[in-house]
Amino acid sequence: MSASELDLAAVKDFLLSLQDHICQQLAEEDGSAAFREDTWQRAEGGGGRSRVLENGAVIEKGGVNFSHVYGGKLPPSATAHRPELAGRSFQAMGVSLVIHPRNPYAPTSHANVRIFVAEKEGEAPVWWVGGGFDLTPYYGFVEDCQTWHQMAKDVCQPFGEEVYPRYKKWCDDYFYLKHRQEARGIGGLFFDDLNEWGFDACFAFIRAVGMGYIKAYRPILAKRKEMPYGERERQFQLYRRGRYVEFNLVYDRGTIFGLQTGGRTESILMSLPNLVAWQYDYQPAPDSVEARFYQDFLPARDWVA
Repeated sequence: MSASELDLAAVKDFLLSLQDHICQQLAEEDGSAAFREDTWQRAEGGGGRSRVLENGAVIEKGGVNFSHVYGGKLPPSATAHRPELAGRSFQAMGVSLVIHPRNPYAPTSHANVRIFVAEKEGEAPVWWVGGGFDLTPYYGFVEDCQTWHQMAKDVCQPFGEEVYPRYKKWCDDYFYLKHRQEARGIGGLFFDDLNEWGFDACFAFIRAVGMGYIKAYRPILAKRKEMPYGERERQFQLYRRGRYVEFNLVYDRGTIFGLQTGGRTESILMSLPNLVAWQYDYQPAPDSVEARFYQDFLPARDWVA
């Protein structure tokens, strides 16, 4: 199969329309702010379309990025798990987003879908898709976790009974801060290196994941965005945002890949919140709602039957 037979044009059209759709949905939910758009070009090849919403009534910082980059040599982050691909040319295309709401009771969310193609003259291209979505609450609500994971399960169901359990566990394992020995949030779906289903099914899956994200997230955001809160909740939110920053700068494959390939730094780091705090040796008060969050929500568990 050649790269042209992968129908990358159809993938690109979908990703651009997905970016449009998600931005429209989120701007409507915010109600007071619009996404600012920057288009950019990468010297080594390709470019992207970055959209950021800041200081809205609901969304304190949110970014929804499209990128399509290519180059003559894969970076180390792309060959660490696939050393046999070293030296190949590549192209990578995807949508990646992070939404940081203002209200501490409204969870941060993240999603991305992408396709990667590695090519070498005289050989068939190696390709795969990846992505997923995950939720990072600061105060836990069982019904929100169930809604989120039910959508994750529903997205996976047409592709096989084993898909959701497998990608749910992968998400739990991936978004885990080893140096803290704690999860970043309550997970969702994570997958990578997927091509065994064939192009058509893989493309259908990333379409389902991309659309499933906003179907799950917008109702949760709508439910929590106007809940009353005080300084205590705000400070805990800022503290927990520190975990988000730590993960993205230390472990996140997309961040590392973007920086190693000379991507646009502002777009790569748009995932970071505007305001964040660290506190030395913080411990939640015993039997507090914050302590129960650590006990009842961060450990990996099954949220749906």
